Amino acid sequence: MAAMTRQELLELVLFQAKSNGFEFRKWYRKNLELPWIDHQNAVRCLLQGKRYYALLFSHDFVCCFWKAGAQINFMVPGSTYSFRNKMGKMITVHRKAFTRRTLKADSWRFHVKEMAGFEEPLRYIRKFVVRKEDLANGKLNGHGSDDLADSDDLAQWA
Repeated sequence: MAAMTRQELLELVLFQAKSNGFEFRKWYRKNLELPWIDHQNAVRCLLQGKRYYALLFSHDFVCCFWKAGAQINFMVPGSTYSFRNKMGKMITVHRKAFTRRTLKADSWRFHVKEMAGFEEPLRYIRKFVVRKEDLANGKLNGHGSDDLADSDDLAQWA
């Protein structure tokens, strides 16, 4: 499977947010204060100098992308932790990975914090975007793969 470019991923992310009510043109004009030519030019403009960070961390965007009650499939990874019970004995709990489908009311807050911890926020948000190729290969949202292209003209993003 070919890796996605940042532009392709950003377009998919915008499409998903739009389906939950995000108005990209309105956001673009208000926040970037640049003239709107068309969607393609706006996306290319966002990719210049990492302007897309302004979009990815925008309250309007994240509230639409991770909309409360929206149906979205993603994997919650498994975890292991220990605690001391009432008797003082150490108990180790192993939780299996599971698929979450419905988002909680303020889940966007959690995801913004998680995304902020990533060197490249688009790599984090990639987990929540489903492509036809992912479905054909039996993957859920590309989980387990990091297929954001680092080649082509994307060397400037490093």
